Amino acid sequence: MGQALPKPALRPFLAADTPILAAIFVAAIEELTGEDYSEAQQQAWASAVDDEEQFAKRLASELTLIATLQNSPVGFASLKGADHIDMLYVHPSAAGQGVASMLCEALEKLAGGRGAKSLSVDASDNAEGFFLKRGYVGKQRNTVTINGEWLANTTMQKTFASDAPPGAST
Repeated sequence: MGQALPKPALRPFLAADTPILAAIFVAAIEELTGEDYSEAQQQAWASAVDDEEQFAKRLASELTLIATLQNSPVGFASLKGADHIDMLYVHPSAAGQGVASMLCEALEKLAGGRGAKSLSVDASDNAEGFFLKRGYVGKQRNTVTINGEWLANTTMQKTFASDAPPGAST
């Protein structure tokens, strides 16, 4: 019999996690986005962690969850406000093991618990398929400038099922 993969676990962000999350952020960009973005674009994108103190403030200001495998962080996701996924990154070594799905599902539940009727994300081109499979719909294409480089992404939205009976006005 094959050995079962360890199941990822979730926990809240701690300030001490910042260096490892910065490393996951950079590794995910460098190793998972090459088909969609140039090296210059990847470097500009990854530069968001050059100021680790600012990166830590961003993580702390949002509801940030850490995914761990055998107690080691392998991914993270953050909810900005009640209804926007700001970041969702998984280390390349843990890609394809359900880590991103677990993180996204947790943020969807938290957003719903905060009263959000929908959840939005500005998905990178390489993440668009992941969000489509989860029921997100593309709303608009965006171009953002980071350190002089233009990067494209897509604003996507998932509307949560209402508990109200069909036809009922809310």
